[in-house]
Amino acid sequence: MEDIESKLKGTTLKVYVYMLTKGSDREFGVREIQRAMGFKSPNSALYHLEKLRELGLLSKTKDGKYKVVKEVKVGVLKAFIKIGGMVLPRFLLYAVFTTTLLVAYLLAYPQTFTVHNIIALVFGVITSIIFWYETFRAYKEIPK
Repeated sequence: MEDIESKLKGTTLKVYVYMLTKGSDREFGVREIQRAMGFKSPNSALYHLEKLRELGLLSKTKDGKYKVVKEVKVGVLKAFIKIGGMVLPRFLLYAVFTTTLLVAYLLAYPQTFTVHNIIALVFGVITSIIFWYETFRAYKEIPK
């Protein structure tokens, strides 16, 4: 794992993240990666795909396409989870949960502005803001 973490960085990490976000169950051609990543030549894409294959993260099919065979959580990827075919920040689940609880509280209980009511509102608003902030920060950190 440490070997993968030390070698999976920069443009190679960007290629790997692209492949994960587009669907780890599909196959990618060299030209597709070249166009998506903005490489000037197919050799640049091939270099990074082969580097990922040597790390054991990709396999090469008979027709020369590449497929993700192993998902690793290194660097910024540690802050993300995969649900279905989507790669989402972990904090998104917490943000949605706390915001839903806050809205449910506002709808279910009359707002009398007692001490207990104010504390519950402040706690709900602050936790929601923190989780949404962390969610957007995680999205910004993902290599593009």
